[in-house]
Amino acid sequence: MIINIARRAHDHNWELDPITRSLLDTDFYKLLMLQFIWKNFPQTHVSFTLLNRTASVRLGELVGIQQLREQLEETRKLRFHKSELIWLAGNTFYGRRGIFEPAFLEWLEHDFRLSDFDLSVHDGQLSLSFHGLWAEATMWEIYALSAIDELKTRACLKRLSELELDILYARAKTKLWEKMERLRGIPRLSISDFGTRRRHSFLWHEYVVNAMSDVLGASFVGSSNTYLAYKHDLEAIGTNGHELPMALAAMANNDEEMRMAQYRFLELWQQSYQSELLILLPDTYGTTQFLDGAPDWVADWTGQRMDSKDPYLAGDEYIAWLERHGRDPRQKLLIASDALDVEQIMGLHAYFGGTLRNGAAPKDFQRASDFLDERKWVPDRRIRFSAGWGTFLTNDFRNCNPQGDDVFNPVSLVCKLAEVEGRPAVKLSDNYAKAQGTASAIKRYRQIFGTTGVAQAPVLA
Repeated sequence: MIINIARRAHDHNWELDPITRSLLDTDFYKLLMLQFIWKNFPQTHVSFTLLNRTASVRLGELVGIQQLREQLEETRKLRFHKSELIWLAGNTFYGRRGIFEPAFLEWLEHDFRLSDFDLSVHDGQLSLSFHGLWAEATMWEIYALSAIDELKTRACLKRLSELELDILYARAKTKLWEKMERLRGIPRLSISDFGTRRRHSFLWHEYVVNAMSDVLGASFVGSSNTYLAYKHDLEAIGTNGHELPMALAAMANNDEEMRMAQYRFLELWQQSYQSELLILLPDTYGTTQFLDGAPDWVADWTGQRMDSKDPYLAGDEYIAWLERHGRDPRQKLLIASDALDVEQIMGLHAYFGGTLRNGAAPKDFQRASDFLDERKWVPDRRIRFSAGWGTFLTNDFRNCNPQGDDVFNPVSLVCKLAEVEGRPAVKLSDNYAKAQGTASAIKRYRQIFGTTGVAQAPVLA
């Protein structure tokens, strides 16, 4: 069914329309991490804080604080539906049934609640934080980000006439179609939707996911959004995030425990999940130091997600590390997920998914036909490659506004772990610009973990 999104946007009573329709409207990895937290750290207290890395956009002046408060309060009232819990219990995820334990699902049904929050505006920016038990605060991350992004969208849509709305969405649909056309027919292509946290709106997100499924077929392997996977019979994609090693490091009693926390987390995760769920995310404190210090058994994990490092460098580094540890990279999975767009997806797929011929370079692959030209490329993969496409899949309205300004451009908004039992939580990242935490805590962590392989790069999304 074709949805007239412009008409829906024009006719909606935004003041009454809930943004979060279901507690499943979150990334799948949050549910996997929630079960891990519920099982291993049920009494741990934490806090999360919001950070707008696109400081030039004054969200506190654009997004109505009372509207945001009402949306968050409505989300707090939500409960998991019986049908959703039955789906979580009986569905097959990554080839396994029963990933979610019956006791955990019972807790979700009867006892799960979202924590309190504090909301205000300071210097034109939203100040939002969540405090409480870790199992009650962690899920706010995605609900809060998607709510703020959609309220920003709604505020901008109100500036447009009905004709301008038609033009806005016509241009966005054309842009989406042109991207899909370039990707359609590429051999062995694997793409999933990672766009929940920075989407334009729920309605547009659903439209995009359905379009990707229809146009790309088997090359579109699923969505990180659990609700859309549930509603549209898609594979739910996701494993774990930076939050877990950050928390374990914050709880460490000395420098050595802090350094080893990134591997202790892997041991605990491995006890809970197996198979394809064993995906490394090594850049919390720097990929190079992580791989240099990792025990040999870490090389048995299924693969690695690259988040904040140049993906070409990160992929080559992982492949070389696997080979030094006697593992065959062709049996492993490499996932790119940071600020991807169609050009990066095609280039990375060419680089890791086949053999480049006669001096061909990733930038030479601009359309599907380039991958069918044996003079340029032979599908003889170095490693299994998959792209987690986020912001520029579900919120690419750049140059679409008929009024000519950039108010619909996405902002780099994050909601990250800030404290664990009163101790500061830190993420160093492979990009200096993405480091998070207090200045004194970041300084201490860099003394422990070092800065080898860390670079300065712009934050795009």
